[in-house]
Amino acid sequence: MTAPAVLIDHVSHRYGDHLAVDDVSMEVAPGEVFGLLGPNGAGKTTTILLLTTLLTLQSGRMQVLGRDVTRQRRDVRRGLGYVPQMLSADAGLTGRENVALFARLYDVPRQQRRDRVAEVLDAVGLDDAADQLASRYSGGMIRRLEVAQALVNRPLLLVLDEPTIGLDPVARDSVWDLLTELRTSVGTTVLVTTHYMQEAESHCHRVALMHHGQVRAMDTPQRLTADIGTHATLEDVFRHYTGDSLEEGADKGGYRAARSVRRTARRLG
Repeated sequence: MTAPAVLIDHVSHRYGDHLAVDDVSMEVAPGEVFGLLGPNGAGKTTTILLLTTLLTLQSGRMQVLGRDVTRQRRDVRRGLGYVPQMLSADAGLTGRENVALFARLYDVPRQQRRDRVAEVLDAVGLDDAADQLASRYSGGMIRRLEVAQALVNRPLLLVLDEPTIGLDPVARDSVWDLLTELRTSVGTTVLVTTHYMQEAESHCHRVALMHHGQVRAMDTPQRLTADIGTHATLEDVFRHYTGDSLEEGADKGGYRAARSVRRTARRLG
């Protein structure tokens, strides 16, 4: 039996008196696109921060590519690429310089860096704009640049926290097309958080619906919607399990707009 790319086993996490993640368990198979769904404050980002070792695990067990996030933190970090909700591209650097910086941070061997940087910029369709300042990029270009940064160490697992927040529908489709291509051509496992239900329904093999720190439902989008009704959507599934509605983020803008939207989203959880 193939070992899971991600194993989360009875994990809980508190910020003071607030229980942000409440006894969460799930597995992500190698090569799968797995979505963590739910509104801001559902516990998605905290789960991601624990998984990427940016928060210390308080209780439960987590493994990434067979490595324990507590005992093998450095090995975990080397095996994954992470695109955070917070803007990670430097507006004062070119696209190429941004990716080169991450190549150094990921300890890509010096003799391989130039080729790796060129390779990932080409993969995300930014080779023609590589020497432009990131401040001149559109929102969709920024997100593709951040994906390039996360890919420069050739990770087996790509973790993305709200990858399309603040993007218009065309830019969102462009990011998802890229992720699909990476999974099919390289075999990269993708774990993505989002509150855009239509995206998850179209692109994720399985999803986990989180609300108030708990997993309320987990299965393929097709099975989850079929359980609710003939013409049901994932938003209907969300309402069924929580009684609440979902709110989408802003859909327009470039570098400044993306930064503003993500700062707001991060403050909200």
